[in-house]
Amino acid sequence: MNNKSPRLRTVNKVKPPYPLNQFPKNFGHILGKELIYLLATKKVQSIEGQEWEQIFAKCINADWKPSNIGLDDVVLNNCAWGAKTIFSGNPEEQTTARLISGRNSPSYSFGDSKITDVPPNPLGEKILEIWNERVSAIREKFKHLRTVVLLKSKSFETFSIFEFETIRFDGERYYWKWNKRGNLEGFEKQEDRHRFTWQPHGSQFTIIENIPSKRLIVKIKKPKNIDSEKILEAIGFEDNWITIINKND
Repeated sequence: MNNKSPRLRTVNKVKPPYPLNQFPKNFGHILGKELIYLLATKKVQSIEGQEWEQIFAKCINADWKPSNIGLDDVVLNNCAWGAKTIFSGNPEEQTTARLISGRNSPSYSFGDSKITDVPPNPLGEKILEIWNERVSAIREKFKHLRTVVLLKSKSFETFSIFEFETIRFDGERYYWKWNKRGNLEGFEKQEDRHRFTWQPHGSQFTIIENIPSKRLIVKIKKPKNIDSEKILEAIGFEDNWITIINKND
């Protein structure tokens, strides 16, 4: 009898487009230009979620594919990203980020008729199960799944960008309790660290993430807003571009 183990070829793991949190060359420069353009062409200064998704996709030459789940809005080969943007008092030094991560409804997913004034731990486990199923569904299609976050200063002059792996959470590692506002909070048992918040009204699920010390900082000179008439003039606008029809019932 031959007890020798067979020799096998090495199976190479599928690599992501770039190492985690090590953005491609010229990423910061492209991002800065896109942010300046966006701010210059908007009367109300803001950078919303879908705008950030589109900008990030352009910066890494990926496809923007907005989804209802919100975990795979940007796609590049075998990797997908969910993109989040939040205000920060100090994008360069902030250490945690509260990320709204969808609506996890036990009433819809499990048929629960009562979701308040109930034991917190069983309910918290269901909240995580909903999240985990969502992540698993995306990971069936992509080898790599990440979240990329844009921290924006209120002046829109300083930005911090970082990313992390989007993962499932082991329910046994957390305990849950109701807070004074009637929201459910999840804590890591080992470090007793606040990790999740779930609001019964609306079923909003928030994940609290540690921000890595290694992050990309982009500072820009805030542009003046471009008058809409100047933009129309630059693109050669003529009155015959508009057709008005008054249709009566």
